[in-house]
Amino acid sequence: MGVKARARDLGVVVGKLPTGPRNAITDVAGVRVGHATLNQGANIRTGVTAILPHPGNLFREKVPGAVFIGNAFGKLVGSTQVNELGEIETPILLTSTLNVFRVADELINYMLSLDGNAQVRSINPLVGETNDGVLNDIQGRHVGHNQVFAALQSAASGAVEEGCVGAGTGTIAFGWKGGIGTSSRKVGDHTVGVLVQTNFGGSLTILGVPIERPRTIASARITADGSIMMIVATDAPVDHRNLHRLAARTMMGRTGSAGSNGSGDYAIAFTTSRKTDLLSNDAVSALFPAVIEATEEAIYNSLFRAETTTGNGRTVESLPVESTIETLRKHGMLK
Repeated sequence: MGVKARARDLGVVVGKLPTGPRNAITDVAGVRVGHATLNQGANIRTGVTAILPHPGNLFREKVPGAVFIGNAFGKLVGSTQVNELGEIETPILLTSTLNVFRVADELINYMLSLDGNAQVRSINPLVGETNDGVLNDIQGRHVGHNQVFAALQSAASGAVEEGCVGAGTGTIAFGWKGGIGTSSRKVGDHTVGVLVQTNFGGSLTILGVPIERPRTIASARITADGSIMMIVATDAPVDHRNLHRLAARTMMGRTGSAGSNGSGDYAIAFTTSRKTDLLSNDAVSALFPAVIEATEEAIYNSLFRAETTTGNGRTVESLPVESTIETLRKHGMLK
C-alpha cells in the first residue's frame, strides 16, 4: 500500500504561520525521532517512539524542559523531577500503558551504556503512554530491550514517519485509527515543532468543520475516553516556566477532544537553545500560536496517515480521507 498524503498536501492548511521545511518536529535543529513497531500475529499491535532533543549524552548535556498536565489519568514516568528541576536528562519515549515501566527500565539501561555514565547512580527516565488495549494484547507488554534500543539507535533528523508506527501502532482517535503525527511552525528566527501520539475521544472537527462518523462503519466501541501525548520542541531561548506555558497551549489544539475523566492528556516541552539571554514573557507570546497550530495539524496528520487496522479480534477503520476532503471542500475550507 502506498504512503498516504499528509493533511496539508490535500489542502488542509491550519493557521497562518509558515511551517519548517519538513513540517515536522525535526525542523528544530538537532531533534531526532525513531520508531520500533510490533505488528505480529493476530494480537500484537504496539511499539515505541523515541524523541531525542539532541544526539549526544542527555544526562551530561541536559536540556530545559517542562511537563503540563491537562488530565492526569496516565502513567507518565519521570514527570515530577522534570518539573522540580526544570531539566530533561534522557530521551523521551512513548509507548503502551502497561509497557511504560518495562520501557523505562530499558531506557535506564540505554543511558547507563553511554560513555561517561558508568558511575551514574540516579537517572530520571521520561516515558509517556496511551492505552492501545483495543487492538493490542496490552497485558503482554511486548515492547522490550530490542525495540527500545532500536528506536533510540535509529532516531534520525529527517522526515518523520507518521500514522500506524511506533507508539501509534495500536491507537485510536475519535473512533478512527489514530497514531503518530507531527508538524512545525516558524516564528521569526525560531522554530516550534510538535509530535503527537493520538488515542483520545470526542467529536472530530477539522478546521472547525464537524466530521461525522458514518453509522454503517463497524468498529471498536467508541467512547470519550483515551489519551494523548504531545511533545513540543523549540530552539527559542526560554526557561522552564515559559516551556510550561508553551506546553499548556497544546491543549488548545486538540480539535474536538472530549477531555473526559479517563483521558490522560499530557504535554512535554523542551528547548535545544543554550543561550542565556532568554526571551521575555511578552516575546514568548509569539510562540503560543505556533504551538496551537502545530498541535492541531499534527493531530490531523496522525489521522490522515493511519491505515485501517485489525488486531485483538477487532477492526478500527482509518479516516475516510476522500469523503472528509469533500466535506471540507463543500464548506470552502481547502486551500
